[in-house]
Amino acid sequence: MRTASDYIEMNVPAKPEYVGVVRLTISGLANRMGFSFDEIEDIKIAVSEACTNVVNHAYKDVEKGQVRIACNIYEDCLEITVVDQGNSFDVESISENLGPVDGKSVDQLNEGGLGLFLIDTLMDKVEIKSEAGVMVTMTKYLHRDEVEEHVDRISPAPSQ
Repeated sequence: MRTASDYIEMNVPAKPEYVGVVRLTISGLANRMGFSFDEIEDIKIAVSEACTNVVNHAYKDVEKGQVRIACNIYEDCLEITVVDQGNSFDVESISENLGPVDGKSVDQLNEGGLGLFLIDTLMDKVEIKSEAGVMVTMTKYLHRDEVEEHVDRISPAPSQ
């Protein structure tokens, strides 16, 4: 089992005004780790979608709810978990519908479907668990030196 070099956790109220605070914090962590601008933007969008799902869906019948955001920082990746203790949803039926948008307009998509599709598209690995609430774990791998390693290589010509 891998051990994170650092672990950061925060709890914020499940209110729209705190989603930006979470985005800013995660952005700072990703920047510190050396992710590119585009990768940081992808991470911010995915985290925002996960938090917004909690704000909009988890605590409908409850006045006060919390979102817990846990970050495991590894040498080669950032793992972000967004957890709520609110109303669960059917993870399997949502996961089955997480495919390409198939030419549908945004207003034809199921509520919440686009957010989960975005998260799945923008992150390298996504796991969703639903027991007492919902837990979304998103992983983004660092691809440092990938370009530099391949710059001098010449691909062999395909054999005919």
